[in-house]
Amino acid sequence: MNNLKKRVSYYYDSDVGAYTYGLGHPMKPHRIRVAHDLIVAYDMLPKMHVLRPPRASPEAMTAFHTDEYIHFLNRVTPETSSELTYGGTRFLVGEDNPPFEGVFEFCSISAGGSIAAARRLTSGAADIAINWAGGLHHAKKREASGFCYINDIVLGILELLRVYPRVLYIDIDCHHGDGVEEAFYTTDRVMTCTGTQSDKGRGKGKGYAVNVPLKDGISDASFASIFEPIIAQIIESFQPDAIVLQCGADSLSGDKLGCFNLTMAGHAHCVQFVRKQNIPFILLGGGGYTVKNVARTWAFETACALGIEDEIDRSLPWNDYFEWFGPRYRLEVVQNNMEDLNVKDGSLETVKINALEQLRALKAAPSVAMQDTPRESLLHELGFGKETTERDALDESLAQHSRFVYKLQESDTSSSDEEDDESDNSESTPRRRTHRSRSKRHTNGRMSLLTGRYFDVPGHHNHGSNKDSKAKSVRRFFQSRLGWSDMYEKVVVKGEEADFFARGRLAELMERGGLTVNAMEDRWGSEERLDNAEDEWIEMDED
Repeated sequence: MNNLKKRVSYYYDSDVGAYTYGLGHPMKPHRIRVAHDLIVAYDMLPKMHVLRPPRASPEAMTAFHTDEYIHFLNRVTPETSSELTYGGTRFLVGEDNPPFEGVFEFCSISAGGSIAAARRLTSGAADIAINWAGGLHHAKKREASGFCYINDIVLGILELLRVYPRVLYIDIDCHHGDGVEEAFYTTDRVMTCTGTQSDKGRGKGKGYAVNVPLKDGISDASFASIFEPIIAQIIESFQPDAIVLQCGADSLSGDKLGCFNLTMAGHAHCVQFVRKQNIPFILLGGGGYTVKNVARTWAFETACALGIEDEIDRSLPWNDYFEWFGPRYRLEVVQNNMEDLNVKDGSLETVKINALEQLRALKAAPSVAMQDTPRESLLHELGFGKETTERDALDESLAQHSRFVYKLQESDTSSSDEEDDESDNSESTPRRRTHRSRSKRHTNGRMSLLTGRYFDVPGHHNHGSNKDSKAKSVRRFFQSRLGWSDMYEKVVVKGEEADFFARGRLAELMERGGLTVNAMEDRWGSEERLDNAEDEWIEMDED
C-alpha cells in the first residue's frame, strides 16, 4: 500500500446511468451507476470529496468542437436524425453512434465532470480527481466516432493548459485514442501515449505523440514490462505538470469488444504506478463492455487512488447489483487462456526500444511563457450561459422573424436533399452489399467498433465517397481543406484560394466576389461564356 495520503475528489451525477444507446448496443452508461454502487458499498465516499459536476454548457463544448456540431447535438433526436445528418453523411456517420434520446444531456454530464475535475486540480484543491463518466477519446472536432460524441478529455486538457505548461495523456484503453492525439498533434505542450507506432506528431508536436502498438492477448506481466519504463522515461524527458489517465476497461480479460488479457490487478497497476509519481492527475473512464468487470475494476481503481487497495475485502459486500457478480461474488477479474502474441513473436521488446529511442531523441522539456490566468473564463466574463428574462417587444419580433427565415432555409435544404436521396437510392445497391464492399477499402476509412468493418467518412462538403483515393494516404485534419505544409511546417489552406493569397492576387479574388475561376465556370459554364458575361457587365457599366 502507498501510505502517502492524497486529496481525492470524486465526481458523480446520478442521472448518468439513466441513458441508453439503444437495445443491443454494447455501450452501457449504466455501468457507471453499478461502479458507483460498489464504491458506496465499500464505504469509500467518506474518504473523498464527493461532488456533483455542473453540466457543461454548449459554449464550453465549443472550446474544441465546432459550433455547428454542438448545435446539431443540442437538437438531434431519433426522429430528426436522418434530416439533420443529411442521410447519415454528417456528424453521425456509421452505426456506432446512434442519436439516442437525451444524447446532449449525457454529453454535458460527461464533459462537465472532466472540466470540473481539471479545475479542481488547477485550483490546488485536489491531488487526484475522478470522473468515471468521462474518457470518451474517439470524438472528433465536428463528428461523433466510436461511441463517443463529445471529447471530454480534450476539453479537460484545455482547461489544465490554462495553468499547467505541460500535460501528459496516457491511454490504457484497448483502442487507439485517436481523437485526443489528433487534437494535440501539432503542439509540444501535450504528450499523448497511446495507439499505433506510425504517428509521432507534426511541426512543434513532432515526437510528442508516443504510440505503443500491442497485439492480442497481452498479459499483466507483459503490459507492466512495457508500461513502466516508457512512462518513467516520458516523465523524465517531458516533465509533465499534470497527467490525464484514461482507464478504458475494454483491455480487461473477457471484454466483449476487447482483445487483451489483463486482470483487474494488472489494469489497476497503471493507476498505482502513476500515483507514485506524485504528480496531480485525473482518472477517467472510457471503453469497457462487460459491465460487471468494468464496475469491479473502476471501484478497485478508486481504492487505488485513495491508497486503500490492500485494506478492502475482495469478497463483495451486499449492494443493489449483488446478483450480477455471481457465481464468485468477488472483487476480481481473472485471466483466460488467450495466447500472448506479443511474447510469441518477440515484438514487445522491439516496440519498447522504438518508443524509448523516440523519447531520448527529444530535447529538453519544452518551455512555455506563462502569465497570470484569469479566475473566470472569457465566456463566463462575457455572460455566456447566464439566463436572462429581459426581452422586449423588439427582441420577440426579431426572434420570430429569425425563426421564420431559418425554417424556410431548412425546408429548401430538405427538399433538395430528398431529391438527391431519391436519385441515389434508385442507383444504389442493397445496404449489406455496400457495407461489405466498403470494408475492403480499410486504408481510407474508419473502423466501426460494433462491426469491426471499415467505412468511408465523407468530407464536410462531400456527401459521397472519394473516388480519387489512389494517391498516398496523408493525414487529414477533420476532413477539411486544411493540410500540412512541409515547407512552412504548419497547417495551411490548400486549393486555388490559397494560391491567390500566396501570389498576392487578393484584389483579383475580391473582384470576382470571392469566387475562383473553377467556381465561376461551374456557375456560368465555359471560360468563353464567362468572358462574354464579363463583357456584358462592362457594357452595362458604360451605359
